[in-house]
Amino acid sequence: MFENLSERLERSFKILKGEGRITEINVAETLKDVRRALLDADVNYKVAKSFTDTVKEKAIGQNVLTSLKPSQLMVKIVHDELSSLMGGTATDINIKGSPAVILMSGLQGSGKTTFSGKLANLLRSKRGKQPMLVACDVYRPAAIEQLRILGEQIGVPVYCEEENKNPVEIARHGIAEAKKTGRDLVIIDTAGRLAIDEQMMQEIKNIKDAVNPQEILFVVDAMTGQDAVNTAKEFNERLNFDGVVLTKLDGDTRGGAALSIRSVVDKPIKFVGTGEKMEALDVFHPERMADRILGMGDIVSFVERAQEQFDEEEARRIQKKLAKNTFDLNDFVGQIQQIKKMGNLKDLASMIPGVGKMMKNIDLDDNAFKNIEAIIYSMTPGERTNPEILNGSRRLRIAKGSGTNVQEVNKLLKQFDEARKVMRTVITSKGKKMPSMPMRRR
Repeated sequence: MFENLSERLERSFKILKGEGRITEINVAETLKDVRRALLDADVNYKVAKSFTDTVKEKAIGQNVLTSLKPSQLMVKIVHDELSSLMGGTATDINIKGSPAVILMSGLQGSGKTTFSGKLANLLRSKRGKQPMLVACDVYRPAAIEQLRILGEQIGVPVYCEEENKNPVEIARHGIAEAKKTGRDLVIIDTAGRLAIDEQMMQEIKNIKDAVNPQEILFVVDAMTGQDAVNTAKEFNERLNFDGVVLTKLDGDTRGGAALSIRSVVDKPIKFVGTGEKMEALDVFHPERMADRILGMGDIVSFVERAQEQFDEEEARRIQKKLAKNTFDLNDFVGQIQQIKKMGNLKDLASMIPGVGKMMKNIDLDDNAFKNIEAIIYSMTPGERTNPEILNGSRRLRIAKGSGTNVQEVNKLLKQFDEARKVMRTVITSKGKKMPSMPMRRR
């Protein structure tokens, strides 16, 4: 997301390079290009104009600090305004209640059902809640079954009444069941339509009136651009929702909705979906998103994801194995699994300052480790434990079993050996804990 916008903004700031002072002339030229970049990213025209007017007002006449160049000062001003445009700071979700009730709203295809599962998983694993999912989409074929499957994946019960076509009754009964079974959080998945219609709006308003939710979230597909903003306005007028969820931010989206929606409906973006996996959900941090838009990376989010997977006891075990030179291919593939759990690889790369730009045209997806895993899993347990025994005939068998070739097997073994030597050197030379790869919290 935002790759094109980031490139355009970078080109815009180059206009100021070499200047000793920000003036009305050079800032006007820069902001004209910034406005075009925002419009190309599908940002609302009024929002784009207001944004550039504010930046211009703050930039003109400012003396450049001795340690800064005009372009750097402009980047800071634009960064601060981008962050402010998207809300300034992260906004928490209200989960107080016995049980707390969260109501989902949005059009069909926006990702409400998948997000309901992701949110239940996040609040269960990170906030210690005991959620229950309630299936109130009685129209879309397989909607109830989809929610049930998601519930099984994350270990969360799903309440449904397959023969009942009254979503208001189902919502009430679901909350009653949650109270009865000691659940402290209810997430209600509602029906969507392909377009806004009166029946849909009245139905979800009836559910709202019946259950009095602590939180109403509007789920919108970020790839719909300005239509997302217009739809949000319609829903907000009827429901007065509490926050916005942007899904599919990992797709080929220009990101205009993320930059526009906060200003237009005056409601915070609370979560962003970044992939299909149940863990692919992030709290929305405006200042961090501004960092990423301007090519500064998001190292804080990267570290947070790593810490979520980090297991100190497992790290000590790996450290001891490295010190004794017994780190094997089982450990190696285990580390790969933990990296994959951190999320989409290209998304992770974009969080590291400077790396995202370098990886722009590289096809880096969740299948990047596929061949490595296939090769290792084609080995016998003894071969994974003692890779030194892998002679030519064994390597040929492994290549055939993994659908690769001997050259790829040799390359992997060489990379493994080099990585093991480097990590062992870090431990033995410094006597410190290794900068371990992220590990799973048990």
